[in-house]
Amino acid sequence: MLTEKHDLIHEFPEFNDRIHDLKINNAHFAKLLTEHDELNDAIHRAEIEVDVVADDYLETLKKQRLALKDELFQILRS
Repeated sequence: MLTEKHDLIHEFPEFNDRIHDLKINNAHFAKLLTEHDELNDAIHRAEIEVDVVADDYLETLKKQRLALKDELFQILRS
């Protein structure tokens, strides 16, 4: 099963340089980005069935990823 990429660079390619700059110069952004990437990896592993998780748990992970993405996007736009 192929899954869609949800890392921030693929989600917001127009902010590539800003993402790189904030990752280096903004500790809060870097922390949120790390959390987002870890959730993204966990979701990907569940979707390709490397890790078996309950559907409701997977949905919870996806909601958490979306909330982080929204927060990261707000920082990118500021």
